[in-house]
Amino acid sequence: MRTVDGRVAGRRGQATRQKLLDCLSEMLSSSPYRDVKVIDVARKAGTSPATFYQYFPDVEGAVLEIAEHMAADSAALGELLEGRSWAGKAGWQTAQELVDGFLEFWRKHDAILRVVDLGAAEGDKRFYKLRMKILNSVNGSLADSVAELQAKGRIDKDVNPAAIAGSLVAMLAAVASHQKGFSSWGVKQAELKPNLALLVHLGVTGKKPAK
Repeated sequence: MRTVDGRVAGRRGQATRQKLLDCLSEMLSSSPYRDVKVIDVARKAGTSPATFYQYFPDVEGAVLEIAEHMAADSAALGELLEGRSWAGKAGWQTAQELVDGFLEFWRKHDAILRVVDLGAAEGDKRFYKLRMKILNSVNGSLADSVAELQAKGRIDKDVNPAAIAGSLVAMLAAVASHQKGFSSWGVKQAELKPNLALLVHLGVTGKKPAK
């Protein structure tokens, strides 16, 4: 672990650096990204702006570090589909667990994901790459699942696995980022999950799930 000027950070320095990241994460959950200033993060961490700049070039640099750690954690989303079956009742369970895992990941990282989405929408390639890394963790596995079913003759040969997978992942991301908004439409979380899982199952298999 090195400082901005290339020096190796000791144990105490690493602890300070992590505390700054933790405080920034907490602030992002309650304040708009553009409103978060270095002096506010440093004050919350009980240190000075000068100390902050020892470890990060600016707030954006620290945000990218948090986002990179979060994107690394997204590998667990792809694992939700490893070795899983889409046949019969097992297929329904696969769809439900994928939805559960996806929504939970978004809830856990909601604050930083909002910043990543904002940066990607504004054309920042760094945030765009991070967003795609997160989505690709599921997209590839889902496309493989569709291709496998297609090879077995269980779904139409004209189906494009990459297009189906990409559409489903985009839907999951949009729904996951709008979870709080569903309550204003009278949709409870307990009602959202099975209906979203139904759409995923239909998208992958072309059939209603066997429950």
